[in-house]
Amino acid sequence: MTQAGSVPAVQRIVHIARPVLWVNTLGPGVVGMWLAGSLWQWEALPLLLWLTLPFNLLIYGVNDVFDQDTDALNPRKGSLEGALIDSSEVRTIWTAVLVTNAPFLVWFAVALSPAALAWIALYVLVFVLYSAPPVRFKARPFLDSLSNAAYALPLVFLPLALGQAPVWSAALGLMAWSVAKHAFDAVQDIEEDRAVAITTTAVRLGPRGAGLWSGGWWAVSTLCFALVSLPVAAVNALIAGWLVLSLLRDPRPGTGHRLYRHSIAFPYVAGSVAGVQLTVALYLGLYP
Repeated sequence: MTQAGSVPAVQRIVHIARPVLWVNTLGPGVVGMWLAGSLWQWEALPLLLWLTLPFNLLIYGVNDVFDQDTDALNPRKGSLEGALIDSSEVRTIWTAVLVTNAPFLVWFAVALSPAALAWIALYVLVFVLYSAPPVRFKARPFLDSLSNAAYALPLVFLPLALGQAPVWSAALGLMAWSVAKHAFDAVQDIEEDRAVAITTTAVRLGPRGAGLWSGGWWAVSTLCFALVSLPVAAVNALIAGWLVLSLLRDPRPGTGHRLYRHSIAFPYVAGSVAGVQLTVALYLGLYP
C-alpha cells in the first residue's frame, strides 16, 4: 500500500523526487559554477533550479514507474529513502516530469551553446535509459554502476554554459566517485533485486565483491581529486575507506543498509570541504 491517497499532490511529487538526494545534482552544479570562476552568476540560475526538483523528479519518477515490482518487495520504499508508488499514479508522475522539465529544456535550447546542450542531452538520456526499457542500464551489471558517472556532468555543462572550460580532473574524479557509490548503495537491495531477476553489479559481485569494486573506483576518485584539492582528496579517502572496510568486515545486504545513512551523508561532508575551499579562494581572489 502507498500513502498516496492521504498526501497532498505537490507533497507527493516532492517525496518521489527524493529531496535528501538533491545534493547529488545541485551540488555538482554549484561547484561547476564556482569552478567556472565566480561565486555567483545569474546565468547559472535556470540550470541550478532545474537541478533541484525537476531533474530529480525525472530521475526518480521514471525509476519508480519502471521499478514497481522491485519496490513492492523493498522495505526501504515508502520512507525518506524512496517513494512506493501505486500504478494509479503513473500518469500523474509522467505529467509532472514533463511539466517541470520541458520549460527548462526549451530555455536551454534557446539560450545555451551547442557544447553545453550536448552534455545536457547526454545527462538526460543516460538517466532515462537507466530505468526505461529496452536499454535499462539498471538491470545490466557494470553498466548500471558505470552509467552513474553521469552524476558528474554538471561539472562539465555548467562551465560550458558560462563560457568556461570544465576542470576535467574534478569531473573525472566525480565520475569515478559516482560509479563507486552506486554499487555500494545497491548492496542493500541485493535480495530484492535478485527476487525479481534484476542483476545489478552488486547482485553479480555480491556484497564483498561490490565493496572491492567501489573501493577501487573511490581510489581513482581520490587520485583525481588530489589534482584539484588535497584536503578534498584526504576527506574522500577517509570516508570511502571507512565505508568499504565496514562492509568488508560484515559483507551482507543488512550491513549495506546500515551504512546507507552514512553514504547519504558522504557527499554533504566532502562537498562542504570542497565548497568552503572554493568559496574562500574565490572571495580572496586566489582562484582561478
